[in-house]
Amino acid sequence: MSTAAPTLPAVSPTADGALRLADWGLIRAEGADAATFLHSQLTQDVKSLQPGQARLAGYCSAKGRLLASFVVWCESAETLWLACSADLLAPTLKRLNMFVLRAKCKLSDASAERVLWGTAGASAAGLLGQAGVWTSVSSPEGTLVRLPDGAGLPRALWCRAADAAAPALPALDAGSWAWLEVHSGVARVVAATVEQFVPQMVNLELVGGVNFQKGCYPGQEVVARSQYRGTLKRRAVLFDSAAALNVGQEIFHDADPGQPAGLVALAAPRPDGGSSALVEVKLAALDSGTLHAGAADGPVLARGALPYALPQEAA
Repeated sequence: MSTAAPTLPAVSPTADGALRLADWGLIRAEGADAATFLHSQLTQDVKSLQPGQARLAGYCSAKGRLLASFVVWCESAETLWLACSADLLAPTLKRLNMFVLRAKCKLSDASAERVLWGTAGASAAGLLGQAGVWTSVSSPEGTLVRLPDGAGLPRALWCRAADAAAPALPALDAGSWAWLEVHSGVARVVAATVEQFVPQMVNLELVGGVNFQKGCYPGQEVVARSQYRGTLKRRAVLFDSAAALNVGQEIFHDADPGQPAGLVALAAPRPDGGSSALVEVKLAALDSGTLHAGAADGPVLARGALPYALPQEAA
């Protein structure tokens, strides 16, 4: 499946260094029931998470729509950390706390005590050593969580004390970090996309964010039904454009200008100009014609390559 739009020139990524991630926030979960409680709320198996391990997870409404997405890692049997978009931290924390009830679990905003840095390229490789994806590595300087690579470059979240000095690494440009995040193929839910997607619509299960063997959680029946009944009709696809693209922007097909064919889930500036974006889109819209940002006569989108195959294309 492909659109008729030409691809933009390939970019050779050179990003390296570390960046304070102002658009990420951090939740601490503590207590004897912390893992069990989170297991009951998220799309991921949290009960089996051990120190040194991290996982991707979604938090859904009862209708199976993503309210937030997390990078979760285990510090100890009674302490877990959840990194999410900063603009969703307060409402997500409030909603989760509504369901704690008698569970021995305390959830709190830890953003004032710990800060998240993003590190990529040779700097990340040097810090991570042989650590694999979704491994957490702790040291006196903080905890590193290896994320999926972006455009072939290693990436990691680095959770450090808020009063610690900045890492002695090159400064990483925010646009470069965001572009690598887009090219990792892992969509992060932000305020502009809350309740827009069932997990599979942004490929969450393809990047390890959904466990279909675990017990119930909010929206679980909808997520399971989307997986096992019929063919999924919408997926996240990587696109480039010579124009700026924005999260939450609607995408239109030239043959059906009256209704949107998709939504930008994550976007970033290309190093050579223009934008790259993860776009949730109707798969039928990829068969022919062209996709455009904002309107059917808006900037054309050129399809790029995800770091993994979509199921329909792998068959």
